[in-house]
Amino acid sequence: MASIQDRWRRRDPATGRLVPTELDGKGLRYRPQFRDPSGRQIMKAFALKRDAQRWLDDQTAHIARGTYVDPGAGRTTFAEFYADWSSRQVWAPGTVLAMNLAAGSVPFADVPLRSLRRSHVEGWVKGMVNRGLAPGTVHTRMNNVRAVLRGAVADKLMASDPSVGVTLPRRRRAAAAMTLPTAAQVGAVLQAADDAFRPFVALCAFAGLRLGEAAAVQVEDIDFLRRTLTVTRQVQRGGRGRVELRPPKYGSERVVFLAPGLVDLLAAHVAAFCPGGGWLFTGEAGQPPHQNTVGYRWRTTTSAAGIAGLRLHDLRHFYASGLIAAGCDVVTVQRALGHASATTTLNTYSHLWPSAEDRTRTAAQALLADSCGLSVDWEESLTR
Repeated sequence: MASIQDRWRRRDPATGRLVPTELDGKGLRYRPQFRDPSGRQIMKAFALKRDAQRWLDDQTAHIARGTYVDPGAGRTTFAEFYADWSSRQVWAPGTVLAMNLAAGSVPFADVPLRSLRRSHVEGWVKGMVNRGLAPGTVHTRMNNVRAVLRGAVADKLMASDPSVGVTLPRRRRAAAAMTLPTAAQVGAVLQAADDAFRPFVALCAFAGLRLGEAAAVQVEDIDFLRRTLTVTRQVQRGGRGRVELRPPKYGSERVVFLAPGLVDLLAAHVAAFCPGGGWLFTGEAGQPPHQNTVGYRWRTTTSAAGIAGLRLHDLRHFYASGLIAAGCDVVTVQRALGHASATTTLNTYSHLWPSAEDRTRTAAQALLADSCGLSVDWEESLTR
C-alpha cells in the first residue's frame, strides 16, 4: 500500500503520541513509500509534501500501466546491458558482427539507461551523417541499436525507447538505387566468363541465387529430370579466410524452377568438373569458394567483358525483373527469390510492376485492335 510518512513527527513508543523529531541536514521531511510489482518496498525523501505526492502518484501510475522501472536497475549502462543481453541472443555469425559494430559505435555506451535521452541518439545519428556514412548504413546501425533499446524496455530497465521518432537520413528510392543490367550486358559477362565460372554467373542471373547460395550448391541439390534446384544452405565468411555453411538468409529455403537451357549448362559443368558429385563449385581444399574468391573472379570477368560498375547481386535484380516482365505475380516472385514476405518483394521491386496506367493503355489497345481489325502492335499498323 502506498503512503507518505511525515518524518518531522514520530510516534513515542512509551506514550503512543506523535512527537517532533530532528530532520537530516537536507531538510527532507516527507518520505513516500510503496511496494513494487515484486513486493519490494521502495521509498524516497522530499522536502515538500506536494513533490512527494507527485512522485508517489507517478510511480503508482506506472505500476498500473505496466511501465514501472526499478530506479536501481536503471543504473546499468548501455554497454553493460548490451554485453549481458547479446550473450542470450541466437544470432548467425554475420549478425553478431553487425550488432557488435553498431553497439560499439554509440557515444553513449557508458551512459546509465535511466539517463539515456533522445538527444543522445540524435547526436549519434548526426555524427554518422557528418562522417559521410551512407544512409543505408545509418538505417542499419539504428535498427540494430534500437533492438538493444527495446530489449532494455522489455526487461523493465527503461520506461521507453529513446530512439523512437529520431529522424534518419533519407535513403534513395529503390527505383533510383537499383542497377538493372541489360540482357546484352548479361550475355557479354557470360561470354567473358571462363568455363568453370560461367554456370555460377548463370545461377545468379537465371535462377536469382544470392552469391552465398550459389557458392553452396551441391550436385545433389539439382534434380535434372524435374529441372529444379533446392536451395538449403549458403556460404558465409569465417575467420582467417575460412568459409562457414549456414541456412539461407531469412530462412529462405526454397525450390527454384530452372530453365531448360540452364539445366543443360549445369549438366555440362557437372560432367566436366564434378562428375562424382559434391560441391558444384570449389575453392581451396575442396571446400566451397570463399566470397572474396567469387568477388575477385566476378571483377575479372566484368573487366574482360568491358562492363564497369555492375555487381554480382545485380544479376538477382535482373532475374526478378524478368519474372515481373513475364507477368508473374508478387507471391511467385517472392517464392522464387526466397524473400521473407511479399512485403519485402514489393518494397524492392514495386516500381517494376506495370502501373494502372500501363494496364489501362494495354487493355484499351486490345479493345481497339479487336474492334477495328488492327494489329495489337499499333505502331506497326500505322506504318503500313
